[in-house]
Amino acid sequence: MQLPSNDLAVSIRDAMPADAERIVALALQLGYETPLAHVEAVVHSASDSRAILVAVVPRAGVVGWTFVAREDTLIAIRRAEIHGLVVEDEFRSHRIGEMLVEAAEEWARKQGCATLRLLSNVVRERAHTFYARLGYDVLKTEYVFQKTL
Repeated sequence: MQLPSNDLAVSIRDAMPADAERIVALALQLGYETPLAHVEAVVHSASDSRAILVAVVPRAGVVGWTFVAREDTLIAIRRAEIHGLVVEDEFRSHRIGEMLVEAAEEWARKQGCATLRLLSNVVRERAHTFYARLGYDVLKTEYVFQKTL
């Protein structure tokens, strides 16, 4: 998928192993310290049930990414969920995030998913406005519990 975004010539493609370092660097902008070895392993392990999509600008390389996965549960008809979306600070407000979401939606449709869902931290007000503008509705507010094992 290639759409001009303020003449940036942004393209969206599947992530490649060479993109791992940029994916890690961009994850830091979300506040997540992700080990390079983990990202490399995930990018290397192909799966039909998930996609790692990157936004590429010719002069800058990878400037954004999203991870989308198909989920089949007992309580939900097949759906997809975005597990992370980030665009480099310098490249925000150029439709790149929108292009990544559209690519995730297209992937989800091809997977036979009825819906695409995502979680967004309550402090990310700019992100909430972005998702609402793209037609996403807030379904509920919930607590996320985690236990270190």
